[in-house]
Amino acid sequence: MRRALPYLWPILIGLLLAIVLLNAFPRLVGRQATPPVTDTPTVQVPSVPEATPTAEDVERPAPSLREAPPMTRGEGPASYSSAVEQAAPAVVNVYSSRVVKRDSHPLMSDPFFRQFFGDDAPRRQRMLSSLGSGVIVSDDGYVLTNHHVIRGADQIQVALRDGRETLAEVIGTDPESDLAVLRIDLDDLPVIELSDSDQAAIGDVSLAIGNPFGVGQTVTMGIISATGRSHLGLNAYEDFIQTDAAINPGNSGGALINPEGALVGINTAIFSRSGGSQGIGFAIPANLARSILEQIVTQGRVIRGWLGVEAQELNPELAASFGLEAPTGVIIAGVVPDGPADAAGLQPGDVLLEVNDRPILDPRQTMSDIADIEPGTELPVTVVRGGESLEITLRVAERPTPSRPLSVEESETP
Repeated sequence: MRRALPYLWPILIGLLLAIVLLNAFPRLVGRQATPPVTDTPTVQVPSVPEATPTAEDVERPAPSLREAPPMTRGEGPASYSSAVEQAAPAVVNVYSSRVVKRDSHPLMSDPFFRQFFGDDAPRRQRMLSSLGSGVIVSDDGYVLTNHHVIRGADQIQVALRDGRETLAEVIGTDPESDLAVLRIDLDDLPVIELSDSDQAAIGDVSLAIGNPFGVGQTVTMGIISATGRSHLGLNAYEDFIQTDAAINPGNSGGALINPEGALVGINTAIFSRSGGSQGIGFAIPANLARSILEQIVTQGRVIRGWLGVEAQELNPELAASFGLEAPTGVIIAGVVPDGPADAAGLQPGDVLLEVNDRPILDPRQTMSDIADIEPGTELPVTVVRGGESLEITLRVAERPTPSRPLSVEESETP
């Protein structure tokens, strides 16, 4: 036994060291902590027909909306049941579905086998369904919801709180703001009043109404945490109201209301690492939703101004290389052929400093300002080319409608 002791000590020390290493580095035995889920919009669902009627086909009057009186700020009520009772009947459940075809046998996805069958290969169909929420905003039956709730849908069904159900017609969608307009044909519709969302203040009580996880209409309460949120990478045009009222999958397209039952915003997205509510939700302001609703109904699409450039933000290093004292403005990385900027002579490499005599301090805000300019308007801009400042006038054109939602990286800055 004594002879074996010198050989046992190294073995025992090696075992202890192995245990310590395995506890400190679990990956050595294939164990890994579950990575956090990336931030996602409230609902990730299949979606509505991109076919939006042209302006020539549209002959509808603007929808009549109910204006809410200015909210009175004073001592808060002990209960918000009256506000919920006023607004909740106008919040509907939206069910969208689409048919997906796929090969009946896995080998049919192989090009080698498909060449023997061609288009006559047997295919199976299955139905994909998704859910969301919507808000009735007009006696004419117009319903506001999110574009991502109904994108690509073959059929859309709307269920009211009073138990009535009906199929909805898609009037139009705006992928760049993630809004869509539906229409239902029912009598005696409950309609929500629209508030002036510009008057919404941080700290105001807010209530979110929707259909989370398909459990049925649900009301949650919080406050308005921030206004004017942007640079989130959710939509090309962003101006969100942030709230800590619980918003979960299924709440998309639902109503964010004030304590008097008036619509403040359309619930759209959440910031979450788990997929559920973590107290950071975003809603499209009622004023923006109102503008998009009226344009889609009366014109068949949302008309925005456009310069036809691809822009890149300046950082201090790039600003110094162009001889600029501060990183204000944007670099024109590309010019769309036959667009307004191309017609005016702008070139890739130009630095755009001012638009309409206003310096570019926030490229995203400048993009929104240009979108509000009526197409055909003469717009003066200031650019730097080769160290020289140039004054150029462009004629604003109408922004082309994208075939799919644009991410922030893909969208034009101004």
